[in-house]
Amino acid sequence: MKNKLFSRIKRKLNDKNENEKNEKGVIKSPMTGNVVKIEDVPDETFAQKFLGDGVAIKPTSNIVTSPVNGVIQQIFPTKHAIGIVTDDGIEILIHIGLDTVKLNGEGFKSFIKQNDRVRIGDKLLEIDLDIIDSKAKSLISPIVITNIGDFKGVNKLSLDKVSNEDDLLKIEF
Repeated sequence: MKNKLFSRIKRKLNDKNENEKNEKGVIKSPMTGNVVKIEDVPDETFAQKFLGDGVAIKPTSNIVTSPVNGVIQQIFPTKHAIGIVTDDGIEILIHIGLDTVKLNGEGFKSFIKQNDRVRIGDKLLEIDLDIIDSKAKSLISPIVITNIGDFKGVNKLSLDKVSNEDDLLKIEF
C-alpha cells in the first residue's frame, strides 16, 4: 500500500515537471551549434520550405536530444533523420546534415526506435561530426515543422548560437 502511494506521488511529480518543462508549442534546440535561417540552407527542398518551416543548426557538438515531449514517429534506417510528433500534434523533422542519406548510417549512433516515448533532453543520437563534415554535402541540420499548415505560424526564438534544450521555435496555435 505504502509503495503504491509513493509511486503515485512520484508519477504526479514527474508529470508536473514534464508539463512545466514543455511550454505549449515551444520547440527546444536538439543540438548545440549555430542557427542558420531555413532560407539559407544549401538545399532547395529545405530553403524553399517544401517540407515545412523552421530553422537549421550547424552543430558544434555530437549529441542530438529530443526537442519536445512526444513520440518517435520515424527514424530512418540510415539514422540521418528523425520524425517526432508532440503531444500537441506538432510534427517535427530533425534532419542531420545534407545528403547524409548516402552515408548509410556511417557516423550515426541511435538511442531510439520508432514509437518510443521521448522527453525534452532525452538523447536521440550521437553523430560523428568529422565523418559527416568530410563525406556529406554539409553539416547544416534542418529542424522543420512538417505540418506547419495546421497552425497559425512559427516564431524563431533564437537566431544565434544555441545549446541543447535552449528555446528554438514557438508554434502559434
